[in-house]
Amino acid sequence: MQSQQYVQQRRKFAAAFLAFIFILAAADMAEAGKKEKPEKKVKKSDCGEWQWSVCVPTSGDCGLGTREGTRTGAECKQTMKTQRCKIPCNWKKQFGAECKYQFQAWGECDLNTALKTRTGSLKRALHNADCQKTVTISKPCGKLTKPKPQAESKKKKKEGKKQEKMLD
Repeated sequence: MQSQQYVQQRRKFAAAFLAFIFILAAADMAEAGKKEKPEKKVKKSDCGEWQWSVCVPTSGDCGLGTREGTRTGAECKQTMKTQRCKIPCNWKKQFGAECKYQFQAWGECDLNTALKTRTGSLKRALHNADCQKTVTISKPCGKLTKPKPQAESKKKKKEGKKQEKMLD
């Protein structure tokens, strides 16, 4: 009985193997029947890489604008072109309109200079802009006032009102 099962399993395996080979041969013939397209010839150009100027806004100091690109090469068809660009209006322009920084929290107030500072690390640069990796900014500390002892002044006012009511 086991030999009959073994023979049946071998026949099934042989049939599956032949079907697999047939499918592979059919796929190979289908591929061979297709016309081979000649590959496009890659032109070797002596043109250099495009060098882009900074984005110049059309009006104001942010928003839509243009930048000019140039490249060198004796046989280049195009050596100069203009591209539209945009400078985000919410970016700090103190460090370049094309550089965006992630800033830390403000530091403690320096009593000698009355300034507080924080540093920022470069988060993103538009169009390969030349940006500093880290920047530091300072701003005035604001009003430096001594805290008033409010509890005492309120007590005095309440006591004064009580005395006025008693007198009336």
